[in-house]
Amino acid sequence: MRTKEDVLKILDNRVVICDTTLRDGEQTAGIVFANIEKYRIAQMLDDAGVQQIEAGIPAMGGDEKSAVRHIANMGLNASVLGWNRADIQDINDSLDCGVDSVAISMSSSDIHIQNKIKKSREWVLAKISEAVQHAADHGMYISCNAEDASRADLGFLIEFARTAKAAGASRLRYCDTIGREDPFTVFERVKTIIKLVGIEVEMHTHNDFGMANANTMAGIKAGAKFASTTVMGIGERSGNNALEEIIMTCRHILNIDTGVDPLKMKPLAEFVSVASGRPIYVSKPFLGANCFAHEAGIHTDGIIKDHKNYEPYEPEECGLERKIVIGKHSGRSTLISDLGKRGISLDDDTAQLLLDNVRKASIAMKRSLTSDELFSLYNNLIKGIDMFD
Repeated sequence: MRTKEDVLKILDNRVVICDTTLRDGEQTAGIVFANIEKYRIAQMLDDAGVQQIEAGIPAMGGDEKSAVRHIANMGLNASVLGWNRADIQDINDSLDCGVDSVAISMSSSDIHIQNKIKKSREWVLAKISEAVQHAADHGMYISCNAEDASRADLGFLIEFARTAKAAGASRLRYCDTIGREDPFTVFERVKTIIKLVGIEVEMHTHNDFGMANANTMAGIKAGAKFASTTVMGIGERSGNNALEEIIMTCRHILNIDTGVDPLKMKPLAEFVSVASGRPIYVSKPFLGANCFAHEAGIHTDGIIKDHKNYEPYEPEECGLERKIVIGKHSGRSTLISDLGKRGISLDDDTAQLLLDNVRKASIAMKRSLTSDELFSLYNNLIKGIDMFD
């Protein structure tokens, strides 16, 4: 079994990915993974280079506990983490599975403390201290999760983090549980926690306001080392921070290598899509079929001249393909380029007449045209056949 020191070596990177597709991702309403699907997802995450996999909630027992135990014994390179409440029995269930790390979760906002668990701040700190100490006594690497951290009083959150650290936690999971945080506030709060407590921070963000990735990025810029993710961003309500989004954001915007291979994202997402019954939307960043689809005349002209004019990264980086779409918004350059591949040279006047017909056809059929359909329109134009008379 791995020691805490072994886990620390695995997690030795500027930004570490802790993927929770198998825990928080499966908590999406209506999603249930078969255990055999969980094992495949865990293996694919590991093959991609994800450093830590949150495998599930052992305290649920039954198939859930069996799955966590199996994943912990698959011989993965990644650290395997079990999720727990701040409860001794929960932690014992995780220990029984053979995981090398535990996440211990407790409410940190007064809203949750008063209205959910109906206890006091003092009770929360006592439970955190007891649970973390128990896990530490068993040599576990520990993440202490501050649930609803984004709505917690900052002074108490700092006390929460200090208590967790003193009991043996290696990191604090800053949970934007209801996705209501903003990047500017995240930056200041995370920066303050790291400065005053000296504990590593993990960003666990939800997408209710469409800012999960932005909030994680803000936390990383403030010094957070860990990013909690799910494949395709699946998760409760509007979902979590998407694995593919943060690794590419780190790579291209923050200039940080997470160690996760972008080329592995598409096959991983395709498997999760089938297993979860959730489609990959055509516009999904880094995964969707339309990521490199161009139709507008000005854009396609720029792409034909140099793809860097209108593309933020290389499609090959994520296993995607560039597509020049022929349709209502196309310009002459698209037609000239497409027919040029067939050895046909268009003068400007012919190109304009053909473009007029392309737009009429696209509007009539309410879709884009294929290359063969463009070729057919061209032949009809040359023969003087008016299809729109």
